[in-house]
Amino acid sequence: MNNSKTTDKINLLYGVDDNPTILEKILFGIQHIFAAFGGIIVVPLVISSALGFDSKTSTALISASILSAGIATIIQARGVGPVGSKVACIMGTDFTFVSPSITVGSVLGLPGIIGATILGSFFEVILSYFIKPLMKLFPPLVTGTVVCLIGLTLLPVSIDWAAGGSGAIDYGSIKNIVISMLVLTGTLLLNHYGKGMLSGASILIGMLIGYIACIPLGLVDFTAVKEASWISLPKILEYGVAFDLKAVIAFVPAYFVASIGTVGCLKAIGEVSQVDLKEKRVGAGVLADGIGSMIAGFVGAFPNTTFSQNVGLIPLTKVASRYVAVMAGIILVILGFLPKLAAIVNSIPQPVLGGVGIVMFGTVAAAGIKTLSKVKINERNLLIIATSIGLGLGVTFRPEFISQLPEGLKMIFSSGISTGTIVALILNVVLKEDKPEIEVIDESDLEAA
Repeated sequence: MNNSKTTDKINLLYGVDDNPTILEKILFGIQHIFAAFGGIIVVPLVISSALGFDSKTSTALISASILSAGIATIIQARGVGPVGSKVACIMGTDFTFVSPSITVGSVLGLPGIIGATILGSFFEVILSYFIKPLMKLFPPLVTGTVVCLIGLTLLPVSIDWAAGGSGAIDYGSIKNIVISMLVLTGTLLLNHYGKGMLSGASILIGMLIGYIACIPLGLVDFTAVKEASWISLPKILEYGVAFDLKAVIAFVPAYFVASIGTVGCLKAIGEVSQVDLKEKRVGAGVLADGIGSMIAGFVGAFPNTTFSQNVGLIPLTKVASRYVAVMAGIILVILGFLPKLAAIVNSIPQPVLGGVGIVMFGTVAAAGIKTLSKVKINERNLLIIATSIGLGLGVTFRPEFISQLPEGLKMIFSSGISTGTIVALILNVVLKEDKPEIEVIDESDLEAA
């Protein structure tokens, strides 16, 4: 461990450029994978189900998504030349691209989706060189609101996990609640009272406790593990590629939303990692986002973007090392070639994920509140915070609110994070700062002085 003054000052076990031991990197990296894995595999599952792909194709898409997430994470965290933000950022497929993928896939099939993924990534690559004007739109007022929204909009997801998973027959059962609370309590106690690695690995240990407790209760399904093959080698453009302008146009709004989300997410990571990310570094992160999506298309997966749920791990574990994220990427790449191991990770019961999710996402929201506490809360700023969070949470809790909008707008505002971010950005420009009042000094006062 590099005991730098900076690291001590910001109270992190490991700062962004600190390099933990190999064992610590593996343990901390696995925690990041647990936080992101569900999101990585759910997107290909949803798209495959909606488009009626067979099990072989579906399995191949999941493996390719895991592999591409690992590659993109390594590029983002380690940095390759001018590409990559070099912070602890985890990459993966995102629900932003579900709707356009289904729309394009229903007409052009998987080749059309792959083609739109590859061509659309060029839009994000170009956009990454115009981050400087975008960064000016992200003062602490906007950044704090976005970070807060990331946590608040993800909390319902963690509550669903804790209850057994959305749509589960035993949703909200005593058994599910007890398991999730067991994991939550164990994680909190370890994080607060544990020392060194015990505290840093609190998420992983808490999940292991919950996983072991779930086995005798029959909540761990090993069927997928038995059926999965040991080795799977994704092939480049295995299912072909079709380039169509209409398909690319359908993907452009999603890529724009992903870019805004990446800027907000990287700023959030910088905030919790106590690193001031300048526009050049954020631009390199958005560039990594675009390059990662391009690679994803070639290996047969969907576009990649930053995973906001992993932000909560940094302040909770006090581990901000980018080398941990690199290790997480390496493990994901290995899992991409080993479907059986990926199936084991995927067998983690929902209540276990919920227990740690509540703590992680709540921590992100608290980090946003901490940033906003440094902002002058005048009438203008209060309006911006209130409206952004109100609309962001509104579309999260009541998605049918935007159900009648055109498909393009619905795609942009379907995410509470993107909705709140866009509203905060617009209001910060439209609502001008109040000019400070000039105090008029009476001449008689001067004479008396």
